[in-house]
Amino acid sequence: MPVLSGVLYILDSTSFDSPSFWVPYKQELQPMEEDDTVIPQQNQEDFGKSLYGCEHYRRRCKLRAPCCDQIFSCRHCHNAATSALSNPKDHHELVRRNVSRVICAVCDTEQQVAHVCSKCGVKMGEYFCEICRFYEDDTSKGQFHCDDCGICRVGGCENFFHCKKCASCYSVELRDNHLCVENSMKHHCPICYEYLFDSVQSTTIMKCGHTMHYNCFQEMINQNQYRCPICSKSVVDMSRTWERLEEEIEATAMPEEYHYDVPILCNDCNNTSRAFFHIFGHKCSHCKSYNTRVVAGTDDNHQRPSPADQNS
Repeated sequence: MPVLSGVLYILDSTSFDSPSFWVPYKQELQPMEEDDTVIPQQNQEDFGKSLYGCEHYRRRCKLRAPCCDQIFSCRHCHNAATSALSNPKDHHELVRRNVSRVICAVCDTEQQVAHVCSKCGVKMGEYFCEICRFYEDDTSKGQFHCDDCGICRVGGCENFFHCKKCASCYSVELRDNHLCVENSMKHHCPICYEYLFDSVQSTTIMKCGHTMHYNCFQEMINQNQYRCPICSKSVVDMSRTWERLEEEIEATAMPEEYHYDVPILCNDCNNTSRAFFHIFGHKCSHCKSYNTRVVAGTDDNHQRPSPADQNS
């Protein structure tokens, strides 16, 4: 293929004998340095797609952290590296919105935040959010930006709605079908203590309205813990368990000196009542739950026997 006067000529679709066998292509050739990356003109923006990135994201760029002026593949890589520093005073997290410069992973050009590299023309991420400074080649996650949350989320915007009171995006299945707790997602997971709002792990909403990581919730259930770590309400249907517990209580008589009632507070319905003392548990007279606790009562004339009384 001849190159004349710095203009690329391509084969015309007529015939080899035609005077227009070679016709000038519209784009002029630019001088290429030895270390320049050769990128085909066709599908230029998709060059290297999904071939670059880290364990967290597939992307064709790296971020220059404005907080420490170091280069990282993503904010998670930055946070992991800084949290491992020996001096606790050096620990810090990258604020994604403060990122102003990125480095193209294909041609290694540092530049202002943009969707397409200013030098080689590749998309530095198939998905790009200018607000969050977020790049991702794997769009199967269904990334979308929520203006109310102020961050990008995954799962497809058509599958989520933003709850104003809870201050987070929830599945459309929970619209008008969950107990709202103000700013419930702007807290740490009660099990692992990771901040929930921008966590990359899946979360779940318990019956009480509090949230935690889904994996942490499953681990809690596997450990036979069925109460919310925050408010102590039952997080699963306990009716069958209460039936078995009641059978055990009826089959286990308490000694005569323990035949008295005690004031109790129900963790499930928040009502107070009185119940006969039993070592296995105390039944709420309002909702029939055994998720209760003994509380001090001002009119309680039935005290537990002292050790001296038990030995007399």
